Amino acid sequence: MTTQMVRKQFYIRKRQDELLKLLAQARGLSEAEIIRQAIDREAAEALGQPDNAERSAWQELIAFLEKRQESTGKRQPYRWNREEIYSERESRWVRDKDQD
Repeated sequence: MTTQMVRKQFYIRKRQDELLKLLAQARGLSEAEIIRQAIDREAAEALGQPDNAERSAWQELIAFLEKRQESTGKRQPYRWNREEIYSERESRWVRDKDQD
């Protein structure tokens, strides 16, 4: 699948040019790719949609969790009771107070 490119020319400040060069070198990408990614992020934010990197990170996390759930079997979630929660919090509070 080929993506059609459109040539654009525009002016940026000298400081932006320096930052663009640093980003491109640090990420191992072309300056044009850095600009394309920035446009995609800005558009996704303006439209309230996650960008591709964020979307793929979520997809990786979901796949990992699904795989982990399959490997551990179908267990019931642990049900906390009020006393356990309060005693755990109280022990942290006492421990933190003793350290002061």
